[in-house]
Amino acid sequence: MSTETAIWFVRGLPRALPGMVLAVLLFCQPAPLHAQSKADTPPPESAPGSASTTQAAASASPAAEQQPASATVPDKAPVPDMLMVKSVISTALQFLQPRTLEAHSYRDFTLWGLASLSALDPSLSFDSRGANIQLLSGQTSLLSRPAPTDGSADDWAQIAVDFLDTARAHSLAVRTTSREELVQAFFDELFNHLDPYSRYIGPSSATSDRAARVGGEADIGVSLGQSGRYLVISAINANGPAWTAAVDTGDRLLSVNNRLTAGKTPEMVMDWLRGEEDTPVVLRLLTPGQRRARTVTLRRAKTPPETVFAFASGSIVVLRVTAFSADTAEEMSQYLDQAVQDTHLKGLIIDLRGNRGGVLQQAVTAAALLLDRGVAAVTSGRDSQANHIWAVQGGDMTNGLPIAILVDGRTASAAEILAAALADHRRAVVIGSATLGKGLVQTVAQLPDEGELFVTWSRVIAPLRWPLQGLGVMPQVCTSLGAADVEKNLHDLAEGQVANQAAITASRNARFPIPVSQIMAIRKTCPAALGTDRDVNVARNVLENPEWYKTAINAIPDDAVTAPQISAAP
Repeated sequence: MSTETAIWFVRGLPRALPGMVLAVLLFCQPAPLHAQSKADTPPPESAPGSASTTQAAASASPAAEQQPASATVPDKAPVPDMLMVKSVISTALQFLQPRTLEAHSYRDFTLWGLASLSALDPSLSFDSRGANIQLLSGQTSLLSRPAPTDGSADDWAQIAVDFLDTARAHSLAVRTTSREELVQAFFDELFNHLDPYSRYIGPSSATSDRAARVGGEADIGVSLGQSGRYLVISAINANGPAWTAAVDTGDRLLSVNNRLTAGKTPEMVMDWLRGEEDTPVVLRLLTPGQRRARTVTLRRAKTPPETVFAFASGSIVVLRVTAFSADTAEEMSQYLDQAVQDTHLKGLIIDLRGNRGGVLQQAVTAAALLLDRGVAAVTSGRDSQANHIWAVQGGDMTNGLPIAILVDGRTASAAEILAAALADHRRAVVIGSATLGKGLVQTVAQLPDEGELFVTWSRVIAPLRWPLQGLGVMPQVCTSLGAADVEKNLHDLAEGQVANQAAITASRNARFPIPVSQIMAIRKTCPAALGTDRDVNVARNVLENPEWYKTAINAIPDDAVTAPQISAAP
């Protein structure tokens, strides 16, 4: 089935707008934000199949007022581009203000960020108790500015730049800080007042992160190894051009664009395979055991890293999903399509242990591959575009094949969404330990300095209306309390009972907000832990015993899994 049509929206939430917003949890692919006047600021835009991004605007106005003549800057001190700093702060403020889970003002964000000056130089402090905001060095006032009344993001960004410039003139510690360090410090202090997942990532790290998500330099999606005196295709990326071509693992690579590979290292020839996107690469390949080589022509493409790996273990197929990137659901679809061709297949194991998450839409689309229909997740926030009921339809690719999902204490975010969706719909048995409990969704903007701003803007609610944040997914079969406890759990399954039933029921009955004491009481029944080989063995036992599987599936409360009515998060 096509993953492009696997999800649809129920527009039942307050203020929900038409169109799909792709929210992201850990990784996303933003579109650039450009500095422009506040009058020209366009509304946020997003489209199906791309990460949620917003084009916020910031104007670039003159730098802060001239500093006192006595304040001089050494010739070798870095001189930050303060117009760029202002543009970055203004853009960030506009992006933050309507989206954070709790409402905050431009004043809050700006003063939080300016606390970075005290972190850089403890002799500096602020007094914002009166009508004016003052920067102090000890008891001496260095600069006083009236707080803008109902000011814009641009007004507050100018205030920030004025104080940053003044601090540079009077403090060696601030003066010797680069623009990148100054901006990073500003946002680090600002985000100390918000949730643990909102953050700013500087230009260099943001660039490498984007390349990892969507593919960096274009290539053909193969890995090379050495076999004797030959270079061979050691692996083929399911997302790359070589996947659907006449290229197989084990093939000897004789030449690339008529350049012979004999005597060359794999690293050197990999460089030959890289180049500009959509340019041709001509391979000369020889399959061992055949006499004649063949020529294959491919076109380079940016290839996201593989995130799904499959192997067969007897009558069970295991899909190891390491993250949820741009093509994860498509990779799963390809492997599932191959797996169901085996008429002797008894079950499927989806291994999400250590999976830290990724793109929310990919988790929902992956759920759509295994569900006939229903709600996969609900996201709820202050911004109308954060409010969605993520519903799926299209048909189960496996026709009801028994499924076990492996999780551990590192399973987080989008991986938890997939596990919760399949468990709540009684479509899979979750095995392992309590998961991390990251149920907050981030949206992302690319700032004028090419850095990225991740802002938590919604909470995730599972199909049975319980919140993922803090609670995590409670397995039907717990494996984190030792071998003896696992044996007891399996014995209980054989007797038609689930040892962890009380905690499973309590977790599904929980509603936001949940007291910390209640969260701890539920989670301690199956504490978060690292996965072990025992998890796979338990999954195999459950899948190969239909009655055990049925008992574990029925541990999920028999509650309606229709679209829940969720109001915007407070």
